Amino acid sequence: MNPWFAKTGILLGSTAIVVIRVMYRLRCRNVVVVKNRMGRLEVALMAFASIGFVVPLLWVASSVFEIADYSLHPVPFISGILCLVLGLLLFVWSHMALGTNWSVTLKVQEGHELVTRGIYCCVRHPMYLALMLYSVGQALVVPNWVAGPSCGIAMTILFALRMGVEERMMLEHFGKDYEEYVTRTKRLVPGIW
Repeated sequence: MNPWFAKTGILLGSTAIVVIRVMYRLRCRNVVVVKNRMGRLEVALMAFASIGFVVPLLWVASSVFEIADYSLHPVPFISGILCLVLGLLLFVWSHMALGTNWSVTLKVQEGHELVTRGIYCCVRHPMYLALMLYSVGQALVVPNWVAGPSCGIAMTILFALRMGVEERMMLEHFGKDYEEYVTRTKRLVPGIW
């Protein structure tokens, strides 16, 4: 199978993520931040996640990772495209449910509300789930041992180190309401974990 299929898929998917993020960042630009958890760890995690996102784009645009290429096969490619699409749909749905309560980094904003509607009625971190689905799709679509899994590795580390901090921040801000929310929802996978 021609690797240009993979390169086109990754370019389209990456463009979609950037467009979604820019749209919501513009929508939230005038929201006042009350509490910001932008410490060294958060900066490092965001930088690492950005690198994980850019590596596949370097694979698309150059031959820098060519030594790690392998043959693209239809079954993983089609499975990967499905994961990319599902991840992007969940990504949009998560942003839509959050509205102006969304931010790239860990922040509590003026008028911040605890969102428990939409996909948030089933899972507490659907945006992380969306990015993991997208990352699995990317690993299946990109026939390269470095560029394929780069986003998934970065996202796994980001979520592992950030999710607990985010949940503590929400508990501090929303108290008992967040405690009750935690008892009726799972972290990442509805009904499982």
